[in-house]
Amino acid sequence: MKIVYRCFLQMMRTIRHDMMLFAVCLGPVLCGMLIKFGIPFLESFLCIQLQKKTFLAPYYGLLDVFFAMLASVLFCFAAAMVVLEETDDKVIRYLFVTGLGKKGYLISRFGIPSGIAFVFTLILLRIFSLTKPGITELLLLGLSGTCMGLIIALMVVVFSTNKLEGMAITKLSTVIMLGGVAPYFVEHPVKYLLAPLSSFWMGKGMLEDSLWSFLISLMVSVIWIVVLFIKFQKKIA
Repeated sequence: MKIVYRCFLQMMRTIRHDMMLFAVCLGPVLCGMLIKFGIPFLESFLCIQLQKKTFLAPYYGLLDVFFAMLASVLFCFAAAMVVLEETDDKVIRYLFVTGLGKKGYLISRFGIPSGIAFVFTLILLRIFSLTKPGITELLLLGLSGTCMGLIIALMVVVFSTNKLEGMAITKLSTVIMLGGVAPYFVEHPVKYLLAPLSSFWMGKGMLEDSLWSFLISLMVSVIWIVVLFIKFQKKIA
């Protein structure tokens, strides 16, 4: 386990010396501050201007869903960029034949970052959340968001061959985060066409205060993660 930890620290040093990736890791805090202080101010302003009692408040839960995903996606994206660089430089194959092995490498590049992303997501949600979810809902929201971050990170490393392609794939893959919008704005059953997206069930869970929807989101995420992991292992075999 010590060698896995050292490999993870090496990745963190790489991120620290890459200003773009370092800024990406700080992004969730800046975004959280914008949501926490900017959205309520905008809500008050719009209510006064439009003479309404509420305008954005009904969608605070949706903003929390997006923030839960964003915090994890940005951190896991940084890890995915390091993996792409190591794959492009052929370093990854040398790491496999060391004491680290393939399993240790996957843990250091995806397991530990996902765990850290989960903890930080919980902390950031507790500080910046607009809806102040309960403990159970907070844990499920944080875990679902972390899974989304891992899914997008895996999509990046599976379908990209370099960092430039990785950034392009990231922009495209974040479309799957938009599934959370459907429960809020689409009443017709056609919205269930987005059921294969875990973000859809996250949005539904927040809107309806349904723990079952969050559990479905986690099950859908597990399917995505398993399929993508299999593809990634074939790619680096």
